[in-house]
Amino acid sequence: MSNWQHGFYKLSTEERRARLSAARHLSTADQQLLSDGSSTLGNQLVENYLTDYRLPEGVGLNLLVNGQEYQVPMAVEEPSVIAAASNGAQRVARSGGFQAARQERALVGQVVLVPADGETDSELAWLRDHRDDLLRVANEAHPSMKRRGGGAKDVRFRTPGHFISVDLSIDVCQAMGANSVNTMAEAVGHWLTDHGFNVLTAILSNYATESLQTVECRVDFVNLATAKMAGEKVARRMAQLSDLAQVDPYRAATHNKGIMNGIDAVMVASGNDWRAIEAGAHAYAVKDGQYRGLSTWQIDGDQLIGRLTLPLPVGVVGGSIGLNPLTKANYRISGIETAEELAAVTASVGLAQNLAAVRALASSGIQAGHMKLQYRSLAVSVGATADEVPQVTKKLAKLDHVDRSVAKQVLSEIRKD
Repeated sequence: MSNWQHGFYKLSTEERRARLSAARHLSTADQQLLSDGSSTLGNQLVENYLTDYRLPEGVGLNLLVNGQEYQVPMAVEEPSVIAAASNGAQRVARSGGFQAARQERALVGQVVLVPADGETDSELAWLRDHRDDLLRVANEAHPSMKRRGGGAKDVRFRTPGHFISVDLSIDVCQAMGANSVNTMAEAVGHWLTDHGFNVLTAILSNYATESLQTVECRVDFVNLATAKMAGEKVARRMAQLSDLAQVDPYRAATHNKGIMNGIDAVMVASGNDWRAIEAGAHAYAVKDGQYRGLSTWQIDGDQLIGRLTLPLPVGVVGGSIGLNPLTKANYRISGIETAEELAAVTASVGLAQNLAAVRALASSGIQAGHMKLQYRSLAVSVGATADEVPQVTKKLAKLDHVDRSVAKQVLSEIRKD
C-alpha cells in the first residue's frame, strides 16, 4: 500500500481530497469539482468520503394504484426510464389502473450451522424442540420491535447441502430492517454456539420470499395501438415476447432489466437499498431452476393482462431515510406513508416500465423512442448549451444515422446560423 493511503479514513474530508489530489495529480478543475460537490451528510454516511456523486431526479406521473393517483420521485441517470414509466402508467390508468394486494411482510434472518458428522438428524430434532427458545432469544435482542407489534414470528429449518439453516421470520414493521435482523440473527447464533453448535454465519438473507408483492393490470387493446399497428396486433406480439422471456434466459435478463429500471429508480429516491432489491429479484427469477421474466403478459378477450411478482422488502423508516432531507421530501411528494404502500407503488412502476418497453419492442422497436431521449445527452456531450440542446435534438431526430461526430457537425451548423 502506498504511504499516502495510510490512515486515509482518519483524515478530514479536505485533507483526504488534498492527499488524493497530490498522489493522483488531479487538476485544479477536478479538485474544485470534488470540493463543490461535498456535503456534511455524505461524510457521515460513507468511509473515505470525498464528495457526493449525484443522480438526476425526476417524477413518474399518471400512476394509478388501487384507485389512488401517485406522482413518484425517481432517481436515475438513463434518459428514457422516467418517460417510459410515465407512458406505461398512463396507458394502464386509461384502463382502470394497477391493482396491488397488500403484501405479507417479513425478512429472513439466516443462522447457518455445520452439523457434526452423522448428527444432522439429532441436531435438527434438538432445534425443533427448542423452537420457542430460538424465537425468545431473537426477540430479547431487539425488544423495541416486539413492542411495536413486530419481531421474530416463526422459525423454519432447512438442510441445503451439508448445512443446517435456521431461518428466522422477522416482522420489521415499517423499517428496512437489515440491521435489526442481523442483530437478532447474531443473538441466536451466539446462543446456539453456547449450546454446542458449530455456527458458520448469522445474517439477513436478501432473498425475501416472505415479502412478495404482486401487481396486476388490464390494458385495453385501443390503449396499445401505435400509428402503424393496431392495438390487438401489438398486444399479441407483447404476449409472445412475454412467452419468450419465460423460456429464454437471454431475453429474460433484458426483460427483467427493464422492470428493474423503474424499481431501482424508485428505491434510490426513497432511500431504500436498491442493491438488496436487485439481488432478491434476480434470485426469485430463477426460483424454479431456470431464469425467467418476472412479469407476464397474456391476452384475455380484448385486453392484455399484465402480472408481476417479486420480493420487495422495502421500508419507510430506518437506514438513510431519516437522515437525507431530500428523501423525506420525496415521501411528501409521493404521499406514500407505509412500507406496504411503497411496495405496491414500486411494483406498479416496475410493471409500467415493462409495459412501455415490451410495447415498443413489439411495434416500432426499442430504439425509435429510446434514441429521441438519448439525443439530449448526446447534444450535451458535444458541448451544446441549454438553449442549443433542443435545436440539436430536433435536427438529430430527423437523421437516419446519428453519432458523436454527426452531433458535433449539427451543433457547428447551428452556431454558424
